[in-house]
Amino acid sequence: MHEIFKKRSLAPGYTFFVIKSPRIAKKIEPGQFVIVRVHEKGERIPMTISDFDREKGTLNMVVSQVGKTSRLLASLEPGERILNMLGPLGIPSDIESFGNVVTICRQGTAGALYSIIKALKKAGNRVTCIMGAKSRDYLVLENEIGAVVDELIIATDDGSRGVKGYAVSALREYLKKNQVDYILTIGSSKMMKTVGKIGKKYGIKTKASLGAIMLDGTGMCGACRVTVKGNTRFACMDGPEFDADEVNFNELIRRQSFFKEEERLAMELFEEGI
Repeated sequence: MHEIFKKRSLAPGYTFFVIKSPRIAKKIEPGQFVIVRVHEKGERIPMTISDFDREKGTLNMVVSQVGKTSRLLASLEPGERILNMLGPLGIPSDIESFGNVVTICRQGTAGALYSIIKALKKAGNRVTCIMGAKSRDYLVLENEIGAVVDELIIATDDGSRGVKGYAVSALREYLKKNQVDYILTIGSSKMMKTVGKIGKKYGIKTKASLGAIMLDGTGMCGACRVTVKGNTRFACMDGPEFDADEVNFNELIRRQSFFKEEERLAMELFEEGI
């Protein structure tokens, strides 16, 4: 049973769900994910879980409407069900007392950080979240994350909220004035590549949660393979978090574009009702 219990819009193109899924909610840990299939003819896509409630048997999920399947998922209403949900998958996030922790995200990827931030706070860390967005209208879970972290820094491309500019620029400014012990980034591969370089420059342990293409989520298909420190790893089994400065992001970015034409065609047909 994977029934939609609650639904609300967070920002243009971003939808928040509370889903009844007791078995997964009982076992999942911060940083893990699920593989979702909306209907019997649908494709399988990985989805991060923003939070969970073991007692209520629910999962919270932020859906970024970037393709046909995520649009279909976002169209579901309370009372409707997701056909299949496989999980929990992946290795949970590193949760320990690091000291001063910085998390950095952009728009919808804030959802993937929320339960991790709560766990990092519970472990005794001081947590700062740097949240980037196109504009104030595209900020996701700003209030929820702001209520948990010690400091929330917002950067918008147009300057409509917080500082004007990108989240990575805000990170550079923060590191000039503050001692940081650990960085966790979730966002585009280009952003995480840059964050990894910044972390390495300052000698800070930096992890990136990778958004690789996935099909089965159990290491069989190999679609999510990435090169980490010269070795092949699978994001579904060995990740999704890796040391950011050891990931071959150029290769990952190329692999993420393999099916762009097929995705474009699928979206066109979907919008035409075919």
